[in-house]
Amino acid sequence: MVLGPDDFTRRWKELAGAFLRLGAMSYGGPAIMGIMQAEIQEKRGWLSKERFLEGLALVNMLPGAAATQLGIFIGYQRAGWRGGLLAGLCFVFPAFVIMMALTVLYSSFGALPYVRDAFYGLGPVVLGIFAVAVYRLARPVLKGSSQFAIAAGAAVLIAATPLGIVGTLLLAGSVGVALYHSRMWGLLAALGLVVLTGAFHWLAPSLATSGAPANFAGGAAVLAPGLWDIGAFFFKVGAFTFGGGITMLAFVQDQVVTQLQWLTPREFLDGLALGQLTPGPILMLAAYVGYKLQGIAGAVVGAFAIFAPAFILVLSVLPIMHRIRELAWIKAAMRAIGAAVIGVIGVSLVQMTPHAAPDAFTAVLVLLTVACLLWWKWGPLPVMLGGALAGAAYRMIPIQRLKELV
Repeated sequence: MVLGPDDFTRRWKELAGAFLRLGAMSYGGPAIMGIMQAEIQEKRGWLSKERFLEGLALVNMLPGAAATQLGIFIGYQRAGWRGGLLAGLCFVFPAFVIMMALTVLYSSFGALPYVRDAFYGLGPVVLGIFAVAVYRLARPVLKGSSQFAIAAGAAVLIAATPLGIVGTLLLAGSVGVALYHSRMWGLLAALGLVVLTGAFHWLAPSLATSGAPANFAGGAAVLAPGLWDIGAFFFKVGAFTFGGGITMLAFVQDQVVTQLQWLTPREFLDGLALGQLTPGPILMLAAYVGYKLQGIAGAVVGAFAIFAPAFILVLSVLPIMHRIRELAWIKAAMRAIGAAVIGVIGVSLVQMTPHAAPDAFTAVLVLLTVACLLWWKWGPLPVMLGGALAGAAYRMIPIQRLKELV
């Protein structure tokens, strides 16, 4: 990617503005990727649907913070490695500032009911944006019966087997090689993957009980952690934990509360509540944990450490991807992986639905969001603001307050 100085300056300003705004207003965990698709790919046209799906496939196969990694991927496509660095930093910075502000407010004044009311209306809007993103991405990809079958198979594997996202996408890639390039090599790759996955799941329990220490950070749980301990722990979480933000938070909870005993269960739950109210990546909870342990310095170290692997991994892998993308077998694999990604994110959409739209009012907000995006061509951020205001207004109705008390 060769750009002149003026192009770099213009694109850097566009990237900074777009990702600062996304980082300050995007909620919904995995659905943040849907907001990125609507705002960056659909509205701004910075990359094609095929390239966006390639980014989704990549970040789902890497450990760490997937939404942040997708932002880095988009920035790289727009303005090279410096664009990727800038996009990622601008995406996480607002979340850090807002998490710190909420932590101070929560410590001083307790619960923040009006913010919770706004989030009640924001959840179904984010779900609607995510649903539209899945529809828009699926339309150019699922064109034949084989593509539909791959997407459906990926959804079944994710929902009903322990194969996981990485294994599912790799298996889809093998099927793609078999269907669109070389049947023999594709089937051999699929067979090898199945054997390796089975061996891993068979050996994992015995390895886990072979006497390895339970303490992930490798130190004594009774000692007060310093900045180095906080940084080392969260860097390992960001570099070696697969499964996305929710899975990573479950692991952090087990280690921070049970194994290391850095926080009490109540303190960690308070941090989870603040994380739900904070836009951007949910892994910004690391800043809360760091703040509870070592103040502002601990918050900075925790946030930096958990997101640093995302930058290192993506910016290391992308130049290699650009070199091998034109290989015939890579094209065949990516054709199937793109369909499998649709199945994977479709399962995420289904899993989110009962939590984001638990009643009739929120179901109506989902439908209105879909209508605003598809028929009236609104952008995602105004719709999100409208949802937050609607949620806050609805919860202020006296009958709703009475229901909460009952």
